[in-house]
Amino acid sequence: MGAGSSTEAEREPLLVPSYVETNTNPVNSRVYGRRWLVLTLFSLLALMQGMVWNFWGPIQNSAAHAYGFTKSDIAILVLWGPAGFLPWLLFMWLMDKKGLRASLLLSTLFMVLGAALRSIPLTGQPLRRWLIHGGQLLNGLAGPTMMSAGPYLSTTWFAPDQRATATAVASLFSYLGGAASFIVGPLIVPAPNDTQALTTISAAVSDIFIRDRIQLVMYAELAAIAVLFGAVLLYFPARPPMPPSVAAASQRLSYRSSICRLLSNLRFLMIALAYAVPTGVIAGWSGVLDMVLTPAKVSQVDAGWIGFWSTVGGCVFGVAMARFADSIRGMLKLILVLMLAGASLASTWFTLTCLSSYTHLPSTSAILYTSCILVGIFINSSVPIFFELFIETVYPVPEGITCGVVTFLGNLVTGLLLFFLTFYCKVLDISCLFSMLF
Repeated sequence: MGAGSSTEAEREPLLVPSYVETNTNPVNSRVYGRRWLVLTLFSLLALMQGMVWNFWGPIQNSAAHAYGFTKSDIAILVLWGPAGFLPWLLFMWLMDKKGLRASLLLSTLFMVLGAALRSIPLTGQPLRRWLIHGGQLLNGLAGPTMMSAGPYLSTTWFAPDQRATATAVASLFSYLGGAASFIVGPLIVPAPNDTQALTTISAAVSDIFIRDRIQLVMYAELAAIAVLFGAVLLYFPARPPMPPSVAAASQRLSYRSSICRLLSNLRFLMIALAYAVPTGVIAGWSGVLDMVLTPAKVSQVDAGWIGFWSTVGGCVFGVAMARFADSIRGMLKLILVLMLAGASLASTWFTLTCLSSYTHLPSTSAILYTSCILVGIFINSSVPIFFELFIETVYPVPEGITCGVVTFLGNLVTGLLLFFLTFYCKVLDISCLFSMLF
């Protein structure tokens, strides 16, 4: 017993240490520095798409004098943005099969064509009006990619601890473009002076000057979009050579299976409804904010500043909340509940302020501005948090398909709202309360 020496086979361990098998990583992952360039190009394109979409709303009084646009024309020009989401399945399919580059190139091409079409300086007003509407529709066709591809880009290029922040930046720059149009339009395009009696000659000169300034802004936006299109054409890879994480390299569901999975997931549909109602309402409401606030004796410039600060505040607060979500996981639902609760209180405050003749509550400019800005901050900042919650809920459905579905629903709500502008106060208040139930 033990007198003889052991053989080589007897000295082999019965259990092989785990490090022998895991010493070689089955999935090579790497984070590339060029991800920031990709994020910057995409964000700037989303910025320009948002600026073109929200160009006419902040200057609706000037557009009425320069081109004879009515309030219905302004509402239809804003409506072309949601209408551009009708072929969203095509863009989601292209993104899923060919990557982000193919979908982004097609969307940017639509943006260039739309910006060029509406910038053609024709003197005939009927034909010019049709060209402007056509240009807005082409710009709206870029919406499915610009508004829903942010989570797909962040998962494809960024590490898990940076994903929520990248999603926030890519998703909110479209909103930031809408905010920029609130400032660029009213500051460059002068508002018509209807308070003084003008002669026919001076009125004609004033309208020509307004038209020239509008043309100047459209030329500048066309040039910026053309430069960005050239940059994307020269360099915008579909995906990095190696994925940034194991999750990015994992096998995802097919396009058809993803759609079926989303439509049969009750929890996803409830969260999607909670996202679509308030964000769709605030998007349509912001697009015609100048028209909405005109009965409250708010000037075109002041309405622009209200829209600017409500959107910019939402973007800044949204990025901050995304950074917080990156550091502390598992709190997305709580963050959303707090945001929607704040939006409900602010929208109720704004509604009561607008109905001061019935409620006999104080109604001042400071109260009106503050309540309106708070509504935009709370709702707009919830967008990236919603996107992260969607991705975690329906994994392994591809991020582009998931966010494409929910942004389509949000734009569907926006389109419906534009047909019921007279009920904007009540709709906004009810939508926030309704979303908190989920």
